[in-house]
Order: sequence, then structure tokens, then C-alpha cells
Amino acid sequence: MADDEIDYNIVFPDAVTSERHWQGTKEPVVILLGWGGCRDKHLSKYSSIYNEQGCVTIRYTAPLKTVFISESFGYKELHSTALKLLEILYDYEVENSPVFFHIFSNGGFMLYRYIVELLHSDKQFSSLHVIGAVSDSAPGSGNVRGALRALRATLGPKINSVLRSLLLAIFAVTVFLLRVVLYPVTKYIHKNHYDALRERPPTWPQLYLYSRADQVIRHMDIEVMVETLKQKGIPVDSFDFVSTPHVSHFRDFPEQYSLKCRDFLVACMNDSEGTEIKKRHHAQNH
Repeated sequence: MADDEIDYNIVFPDAVTSERHWQGTKEPVVILLGWGGCRDKHLSKYSSIYNEQGCVTIRYTAPLKTVFISESFGYKELHSTALKLLEILYDYEVENSPVFFHIFSNGGFMLYRYIVELLHSDKQFSSLHVIGAVSDSAPGSGNVRGALRALRATLGPKINSVLRSLLLAIFAVTVFLLRVVLYPVTKYIHKNHYDALRERPPTWPQLYLYSRADQVIRHMDIEVMVETLKQKGIPVDSFDFVSTPHVSHFRDFPEQYSLKCRDFLVACMNDSEGTEIKKRHHAQNH
């Protein structure tokens, strides 16, 4: 398995911390999917929430151009990345541990979409046991702004400013046409991440952390997603930090944010154990 093709970080807890928190049960593996342009030193601050809880953590942020440019034009590069990420669980022999996701912004959510689709459809991963997911500042239904930011970063500072402006303008118009104006037609070829997971969401418990002050992702998009999940009978909770900018809830409210993540993880573990006991009890009586 060619996991060396993607740049990820994995951290194992020490045995004492793991035993203190999980007392003989398998510790969860938390997969953190960073926002577009996220640096690992920032993502590692979030993974420490779970490392201190005795969890295994895997950190990964997809390259900007793969997330926004490829997705904008319907190239499914992230599908192969999703496959490699799930294979890491087998490489490190933690595929039997409970799996938990922490997703950031549309950059993380676009990759998460393909992970969910693989878990739905690929028999290779049917035995993986996902217990829940936290979504931070995501999902948003439009990603033109993210695509422009990705192209600007990809072009770099060395390119002529007039040429850069021209390329950005052409790209913006093209993406707007493909993903907004013509989307009622193009969605039959390539559905965006928002519609894909709104129509066929995973059934594990989900927590959405967001802010009405977010200038990148519309808070209404997240609230509509949460309402859709509730209507489908999926366990879902959400919290509006009200005043925090995009992916800045932890920076502004570190204790409150950490507590919400840890409490939710523990609740997911407890629910999962309860379900397993019921399954065993049911099997014994039949």
C-alpha cells in the first residue's frame, strides 16, 4: 500500500494515558482532515486534544490545488487520496479500533465526502467501525472563493500581476459557470460535496461546530445540513460560537472547544459500546 505518496502524520498514545481513558477497550483512532492551506503545526494543536485523551491520531491536509481546482472541474483526485488514508489504518494494524473523524472547512469536507463514499461502497472497508464525526466550519455549498484562493496560492508571487489577475478572472468566471450557473446540469456528471453528503449522509453521530460570524462558510449552509440530518433520523448536534471567524473557534475558545470535542467522542464511544452489547445479546438469543 503506497501510503508514502501522501504526507500524513500519525501519533500513538502512551499505554498509561490510553489505559486511563479507555480502560481495556481499544482506543479510538481520530482522523483529522485539515482545511485548505492548513499547516501541520496548526492541525497538530487540534490533534493534541485527542492525544491527551489517549487516542491514536492521523493528521492530513490535502493540497490546495487538489481540493479546490480539481474538484471545481470535476476531477476526482481526492478519491485516490481517500483510499490511501483508509489503507493507513491497515498499514498500522488499527483497522479494528473505533474510528472518529474531525473535519475542517470545505477543504477537509471534500476529502471526507470520498471517504464516506468508500465506506458505503467498498467491501474492503466494510469492517471499519466509525463511531462519529466533528465538523468545524463546514460544509458550505459554494466553493468559488476557495477555488480562487487555491489558484492564487498555486500561481505564487513570481508571476506577472497583470497575468495573474487575468488568469484569476478567467478561472472565476469558468468555475462560476460550471459550479453555479450550469450546476443543475453538471451535477449529474459531478455532484458537489455538499449535495453528495446531504443526499446520502453517513448514519454515525455528528457534531457541527460553526459561527454565524464566519465570512467564508455561510452559517445557513451548515444549519440546513443539520436540519436535513435530523429529518433523516441521524444523531446530530451543533453549536454556534456566534462571534468567531472561520476555523477560529478553538483559537478563541480553547477550553470550551476542547471540552465539546472530548465529551462528544466519549458519548460516541459509549453509544458504540452499548450497540455492540445489544448486538451480542441479540445474537445469543437467536
